[in-house]
Amino acid sequence: MTDWGAMRVAVVGHVEWILFAVVAHVPAAGEIIHADEAFEEAGGGGAVSAVQLAKLAGEATLYTALGDDELGHRAEHRLRELGLRVRVVWRPQPQRRGFVHLDSDAERTITVIGSRLGPRGDDPLPWHELADTDAVYFTAGDAAAARAARAARILVGTVRGLATLAEANVGLDALVSSSSDAGERYEPGDLERTPSLVVRTAGSRGGSFETADGRHGTWDATPPPGPPRDAYGCGDSFAAGLTYGLGAGKSPEDALELAARCGAACLSGRGPYEGQLRDGA
Repeated sequence: MTDWGAMRVAVVGHVEWILFAVVAHVPAAGEIIHADEAFEEAGGGGAVSAVQLAKLAGEATLYTALGDDELGHRAEHRLRELGLRVRVVWRPQPQRRGFVHLDSDAERTITVIGSRLGPRGDDPLPWHELADTDAVYFTAGDAAAARAARAARILVGTVRGLATLAEANVGLDALVSSSSDAGERYEPGDLERTPSLVVRTAGSRGGSFETADGRHGTWDATPPPGPPRDAYGCGDSFAAGLTYGLGAGKSPEDALELAARCGAACLSGRGPYEGQLRDGA
C-alpha cells in the first residue's frame, strides 16, 4: 500500500467562479431575502476535488480550461494560492460562473451560468505527465482528454461526465454516481466497459457499491467533526477521497470509508475548502 503523501494525483476537470450567499432559506418565487454573508471562491467539481487531493497527498495537479477573462484569471490565481499545480489552457469563452444559496440547514442550492469548460486532448497541455500519475479523477473534458487520463494507474470518473466517458470507451477503476439524484444515476450498460467499482451515494444515508466481479456492499455516512455549516463541495471531496484511497491500494470498503470522512469534513467548514480533511487525519 502507498503511504500517505507518497502519491502523484491529479484531476482532469472544470472550474467555476462562485458567488456564495448565506441565507436563512432559499427564496420562494417572487420573494426578496437578505443574505447574512456573501463571499466568492473558485469552485466546481474539478477545483474542489483537486484541492482535497492536494490536502491528502501533499500536492496535486489540475488539468483544466479557463475563460480568458478577469474571472478566469482570478480562478487560476486562487487555485495556485490553494496549493495546486494548475495546467491550464485559455478559452475565448467567458469563465463559467455560479451562484450558490447556503441555507440554515447547511444545504446548498446552485445556479450555474455559462458552458462548462473542460480541457481537450488536442490542447497544448502536458498530457504525458499522466502516465506517471498514480490516481486521476475525471470530471470534465472531451473523449481524447479522458483517454489521456486513462494513462494513470487508477482512473475514477463521475457520472456527470458519462457521455464523454462512453465516447472515450476507457475502462474505469471506479465511477461515482448517485442513488437519489435522477440526473446522476448509472445503470448497467450505460458504459460499454463495466467499471471495476460503481459507487452510488445517498447523502446522509451513506450509499452502496458494487464491483465488476459481483461484490456488493454499503457504507454509513460519517458524522461531521463539527456542526454542519455548508454542503457545497461535499460530493467532490468524497470523490477525491475515493480516488486517493484507491490509488493508495485500499480495498473498496476502506477507500469509501476515507471518502465518507472527506465528505463529512467538508460539511463542517464554510465554503468548499475550510473543513477539508488533511493527510488522512
